[in-house]
Amino acid sequence: MARYNFKETESKWQSYWDQNQTFKVTEDPDKEKYYVLEMFPYPSGRIHMGHVRNYTLGDVVARYKKAQGFNVLHPMGWDAFGLPAENAAMDAGVHPGQWTYRNIEDMRAQLKTMGLSYDWDREIATCDPQYYRHEQKMFLDFLENDLVYRKESWVNWDPVENTVLANEQVVDGCGWRSGAPVERRKLNQWFLKITDYAEDLRTALKDLDRWPEKVRIMQENWIGRSEGMRLKWQLVDRDDSLEVYTTRPDTLYGASFCAISANHPIAVELAETNPDLQAFIEECNKTGTSEEAIEKAEKKGFDTGLKVKHPLDESWELPVYVANFVLMEYGTGAIFGCPSGDQRDLDFARKYDLPVVPVVAPADLENPESFTIENDAFTDDGVMINSDFMTGMSVAEAKKAIFAKCAELNIGEKEVNYRLRDWGVSRQRYWGCPIPVIHCDSCGIVPVPADQLPVELPEDVDFDEPGNPLDRHPSWKHVDCPCCGKAARRETDTFDTFFESSWYFARYCSPKSENGIDKAAADYWMSVDQYIGGVEHAVLHLLYSRFFTRALKKCGYLSAEEPFTGLLTQGMICHETYKDADGNWMLPSDAVRNEDGQVIHKNDGRAVNVGPSIKMSKSKKNVVDPELIISSYGADTARLFMLSDSPPERDLEWTDSGVDGAWRYLNRLWRLITEPKAAYPAKDTAQPATLSDEAQKVRAQVHKTIAAVTDDLGKFHFNKAVARLRELTNTLGTLDGVEGDDAWVLREGYEYLVRLIAPMTPHIAAELWAELGHDSILCEVSWPVADDSLLKEDTIVMPIQVNGKRRDQLEVPVNMDIKEIEKLALASEKVQAILDGKPARKVIVVPKRIINVVA
Repeated sequence: MARYNFKETESKWQSYWDQNQTFKVTEDPDKEKYYVLEMFPYPSGRIHMGHVRNYTLGDVVARYKKAQGFNVLHPMGWDAFGLPAENAAMDAGVHPGQWTYRNIEDMRAQLKTMGLSYDWDREIATCDPQYYRHEQKMFLDFLENDLVYRKESWVNWDPVENTVLANEQVVDGCGWRSGAPVERRKLNQWFLKITDYAEDLRTALKDLDRWPEKVRIMQENWIGRSEGMRLKWQLVDRDDSLEVYTTRPDTLYGASFCAISANHPIAVELAETNPDLQAFIEECNKTGTSEEAIEKAEKKGFDTGLKVKHPLDESWELPVYVANFVLMEYGTGAIFGCPSGDQRDLDFARKYDLPVVPVVAPADLENPESFTIENDAFTDDGVMINSDFMTGMSVAEAKKAIFAKCAELNIGEKEVNYRLRDWGVSRQRYWGCPIPVIHCDSCGIVPVPADQLPVELPEDVDFDEPGNPLDRHPSWKHVDCPCCGKAARRETDTFDTFFESSWYFARYCSPKSENGIDKAAADYWMSVDQYIGGVEHAVLHLLYSRFFTRALKKCGYLSAEEPFTGLLTQGMICHETYKDADGNWMLPSDAVRNEDGQVIHKNDGRAVNVGPSIKMSKSKKNVVDPELIISSYGADTARLFMLSDSPPERDLEWTDSGVDGAWRYLNRLWRLITEPKAAYPAKDTAQPATLSDEAQKVRAQVHKTIAAVTDDLGKFHFNKAVARLRELTNTLGTLDGVEGDDAWVLREGYEYLVRLIAPMTPHIAAELWAELGHDSILCEVSWPVADDSLLKEDTIVMPIQVNGKRRDQLEVPVNMDIKEIEKLALASEKVQAILDGKPARKVIVVPKRIINVVA
């Protein structure tokens, strides 16, 4: 038997698609568009298995939609700015651009071996000045439309990367890339007013019904709308008051302290004459500003000596602390602590020996007033206790009552607040898009004139010292003011790299347009119909992109408000981990099984410790090189395996046996079609007038498979589709060698099978289509449509249970009379054996489902 030559076949068809620009598209108002996009990669130099899975999923969707007659836009590009390139430049002594473009060349070549249906004519790289000059113009338009501002603020500082991080880029108190503990610094920064769109971004989530619910929940929680009250607490022996924002004014009678941010004006004022407080503030500022950083840090406070009067009882005074867990950027920078209802407040109260008064008790207690708090705060709903006029109310009733009381006393007012903060986009590094403004001592902040864009990065920079080389450049930052002509300086911060990825999808619509985004093209293609990528981008990239699209609409660039109407978040690729006898991580390729089934090191034969299957990572060495798999088995095998074993949203377990199974299946499919035991009828032969019963059944399964696979692909149930196609292959294999009229069914079946599997394994499908005698190019052939008359079930299989246990089954006509079904069931030899000559007590037929016999 001839073995399938994947190297020759895949090279042949990839060359054909490339030379004929098979997947190049333009706007066509006469065709319905479909825009499918996978999150573009950072050009690290090597593709990994996560890339293979992500881009395979997108390619299946793109090819399927093209076959259905859609005008499909399926582009690819490079998220090319960022710290890894700058760090590599420092390590290797090369320019970040040289490192980046070399990696792009390598990765493009690797991706092309996968046979992906990209319109490579639309390729972009975000580090190209012809890309980022347009985002510089966008920024200036945002500035003109009051979507941008600059202010001095406390920021997260990564001491290893030497740059600011957004709150979203701080994970467990550490930099998302470096892993270093984040510090707090005060810097002048550029911000985008994403908070202006907080409510719109939140409420519009309900319309994104083709997004995973978990992603919508993550975004809603991050936006964090809360309805609360701003309350005034009069300071004792001072004329001013302390304003506190709270979402739980109903717990006011449980208050035991107030706390202010280390950077609150009152704290700053007191620190001028209190060195100990100043030292405490400096300690607080070593912690980042994100919630993760705050939660991870030990809760500490400094008693200011100030006291406040309780808003509802002037005789009740509470101490005021400076606390390291209160941020100036959230609410008013001040809180009141109710230890009985908040674990953080409880821990703080226990540490500083403050009162703990329970004000909410479980509603089902016989005597709620006896409820006490020990080590855990009570955060559930319940009934109010120890709360004056609110005692006995539910929490909801108490909130209404306290809102009314505070309004009556003019000590507070309702307020809606959001957890979301404005997006700080300034970064103190070189390899990013320069922010296009000039600082003039006379004119202030001056936008770079549009005709002077792009502001390009200088090539002659050095990385000998930490920090931003643009600050040290002898000439680049020095420029004349466009307004007054006096000496001025360029902004040396560059954009957060999420800036580039927040609009790249719109650039693909017109990648060569001099306007950045050609509105007519964008109106045709946008929004992206199906976006595919990792769930780790649920908050950062996806939320920023949603805001950016709205900002671009305000500035006249786009008509769309949402960038992505459909979202698929694929799972991770996992693999077993291995350690050698000395405890060192090992590559899977170095672990082999001996004759006894024991895993040993292939070099020294020593036993290997097999660990759990976890996400593939370089640090654990549990990675498989895609190039090795593609060169050994072919791209189609890798693609098929990625689609076969689990739904795309779940993690995929990498196994050698799974890859071998995909390879064996493709070889079997190749042999069945190219080496039939009997010749097929010629293509386009008319359907015979009569077919055998067996051939009719096979033909019905072919068309049922067409309908089912069409439904599966539409729902992204790729693993189910693969399973159905394998089952159909097995069924068609039973007709191998058939002659006469029934051979027509075999040809029809294989032709449909090849068309159905083409989005998944495009190379072998294209070659098999040609082997079946077709001159047409398969990826230009329309998607098959099932014959409805063959989808009707003439018979059904009904299981027979005797006393609750399945004993037999019947295949009966769909509309058979129930009495006739009862007779057939009782005539079953297996049923008769159990009845042992006795009559059945009862027979219950559930139509079209099951037969129950009670003996």
